[in-house]
Amino acid sequence: MEHIEITVIGNGQSGLAAAHAVLRRRPRPVVLEASGRAAGSWPHCYDSLTLFSPARYSSLPRCRSQALTATATRTADEVVTYLTTHADRLAAGIRTDCRVTVVRRSGDGFAVELEGGGQLSARARKVRSPAHPRPRPAPLDGRTGLDTAPLGPLLAHPPTQPVIDDGRYRAALATGRPDRRPPFTGADGAKLVWPDGQREEVDAIVLTTGYRSDLPYLAGLDGALDAEGNPQHREGLATGVPGLAFVELEWQRSLSSNSLRGVGRGAEGSPGPWPPISHVGDGPPLLVRHVST
Repeated sequence: MEHIEITVIGNGQSGLAAAHAVLRRRPRPVVLEASGRAAGSWPHCYDSLTLFSPARYSSLPRCRSQALTATATRTADEVVTYLTTHADRLAAGIRTDCRVTVVRRSGDGFAVELEGGGQLSARARKVRSPAHPRPRPAPLDGRTGLDTAPLGPLLAHPPTQPVIDDGRYRAALATGRPDRRPPFTGADGAKLVWPDGQREEVDAIVLTTGYRSDLPYLAGLDGALDAEGNPQHREGLATGVPGLAFVELEWQRSLSSNSLRGVGRGAEGSPGPWPPISHVGDGPPLLVRHVST
């Protein structure tokens, strides 16, 4: 079985940020990516997606894009190019087409099983959590202190990601645009059944119910996940599994922790009694990305 000092699972924006942070202090990590390219979920975003934050605020640490001006905004395709270019320059061992199926304890480290039967052993592991592809309009040009404030550890029950509104959306809702109703209770062919029993034909149903954690390969690792499958952590470091860390969790440190603009700060670590995630290998280590579906 091949032995690796630090393994990073996932090679999207958070995996690259994690690998960069580890490289500054630790030996060269190995990054395992299930797909055939280093861009995470970005290649699957809809074609017209454009980031609302200017390029200077939507970049990984110490990896500014030379192709865009500081005030330009990136399209999804430009983000893919940006991430793959950064991956090519990063001195990490990036391995594509390596889907992790099981992670378990093995001695003072971890055994990582891959689809197809391959196995690796690692002292440390970081799991990255890909950013949710949910663009939201921001009326602010630039970055306020809100998205960097380390509020996450102070919130016993972190809220969902807020929608930044300058008042136009609240006003539209107040005038019935869109038409807000209680959820339908059933469907009959192309018709929906409303709570009052009325039926109405619709062209399409779009479910905007958010995302949930999807880390099945950690299910057998006691203390990694709670009963609902969410990571148990403190600012990204697993509280019940020494050597395990997560990146790009909602409210890991701040409002922007699960975005391109904030994932680097989560990977680098934070002040206080908890060490930076890049130091996760100082104990028996493992680095995991957090996946949502």
